[in-house]
Amino acid sequence: MFPERLRELRKSRNITLETLAEALNQQLDPGQKPNTAAQIGNWERGDRSPSYVEVRKLADFFDVTMDFLVGRVSVEKTDLSLLFLSGKEIDYNGKPLTDQERFDIFQIINRHFVEKNSIFSADQGADNGSHIQQGDLF
Repeated sequence: MFPERLRELRKSRNITLETLAEALNQQLDPGQKPNTAAQIGNWERGDRSPSYVEVRKLADFFDVTMDFLVGRVSVEKTDLSLLFLSGKEIDYNGKPLTDQERFDIFQIINRHFVEKNSIFSADQGADNGSHIQQGDLF
């Protein structure tokens, strides 16, 4: 499963083996050997297996979990409320959102689901599940 996922992620982003190797090499630890296009090709063909450190670097590069990358889960899920708190850069049409924009968008999404009562269960009573306050965002 890992070889197929790696190839799928790389090709879906139109990244060459060489470009991926260069990107991974920007995160080299002291004493670590640089990655090569041939090495990554071996991973994609299943001829060789990467180390834990290499899988972690690949997951970070592609912004997926290690579980998704190695095939332990079939769908990569993201909880939007956690995404807004994560500190990860969120772009819209290629432009990064400011903290204020992140907060405003979270409030709009939260209000939508509270009004629709489609996410929060009845046993939550008046608590709409939103415990994020302006200023909580990074």
